[in-house]
Amino acid sequence: MFTTIEKVIFLQNVDVFSNVATEQLAHIAAIAEEITYLKNDVIYEINQESDALYVVAEGNVKVHREGEEITTVGAREALGTWALFDDEPRVATATAMEDSRLLRIDRDEFHELLSDHTEITQAVLKNVAGRIRGLIGRVGPGRRKTPSQSE
Repeated sequence: MFTTIEKVIFLQNVDVFSNVATEQLAHIAAIAEEITYLKNDVIYEINQESDALYVVAEGNVKVHREGEEITTVGAREALGTWALFDDEPRVATATAMEDSRLLRIDRDEFHELLSDHTEITQAVLKNVAGRIRGLIGRVGPGRRKTPSQSE
């Protein structure tokens, strides 16, 4: 089992929390529940209520839909990130590919935390906005050319 300090150190290296100050990560670590899943255990299913974000501490998780793999998530990577901001049903199923340890951050507890710690809100939203900008830049129509592309 992780101590709160170990969770803080671990969360420092997770993309979605990369802009959160170390002292603020202690608040997130306090609500992060450590859960162990065995190989082939389902973490969440498609169309299930989105109620938590998960961070892989050890192991690998396959995210899939209709028998097709979407991605594999490994150590220090988050899955179900949108569950912190949106209560729409899950769009995929997540299954442990091997015995795995994950940290689960409940959406309701996270929202309570954000109401008292606006600096966490700002840091997480900055990261999410950066992800969206990156996606738009890679796949969006009307992508701007860099000077080297236009020559």
